[in-house]
Amino acid sequence: MVPKNASLTQIGLFSGLAENEVQALAQRAVERRFAPEQMLFWEGEPCAGIYIVMEGSVKIFKTSPSGREMMLSLEAAPCTVAELPLFDGGPYPASVRAVEPTTVLFINKADFQQVCRQYPDVALKVLAVVGQRLRHLVGVVEAITFGSVTQRLARLLLDSAKQAGTERFDLPLTHQEIASRLGTVREVVSRNMARFRAAGLIRINGRQVQIVDRAALETEAEAQA
Repeated sequence: MVPKNASLTQIGLFSGLAENEVQALAQRAVERRFAPEQMLFWEGEPCAGIYIVMEGSVKIFKTSPSGREMMLSLEAAPCTVAELPLFDGGPYPASVRAVEPTTVLFINKADFQQVCRQYPDVALKVLAVVGQRLRHLVGVVEAITFGSVTQRLARLLLDSAKQAGTERFDLPLTHQEIASRLGTVREVVSRNMARFRAAGLIRINGRQVQIVDRAALETEAEAQA
């Protein structure tokens, strides 16, 4: 793994910081490694600090009383998780699990707050990241609240193409993860994907999806349930 200073500058949260500011964070960062499916932390646990994902990817999710998982986000390195509870005094609002072998830099809450007091730009950047995450969560709520599963799946495919900047893209989620994201079950996702494919709206080759008939897929996304 590259030196901590260089690693931290890859993170948008810290990219604009001066060398002495990055050094202050690097001195407080502890490297941790997680195997696939290993938990970084559970929802409801007291916030110990911020996790800076340097290698790998993590899944952020909530768990219902019945034990069903609802995925909020899939975050790939370089990124940060657990920013909000650093400041509001509350516990972790969601659980985070490693999806693949993952390396993080961990900075405990007291040390991070000390750096923020010393370098206010860090705190301002954290607020920007929290704001972006809030906007994303509003979109997740909308995705699982409004419209049928078919509509929500069509929107997800269109959004994935938009993020990739091309009509052909690698689907970043498994059918189970998509189901978790949309508040349904894997079989329903697989059935709708098969229907889109049979109708000529998309082509599927392994994890790669190509939108063939954008207009028809947009109609599916906008149709009334």
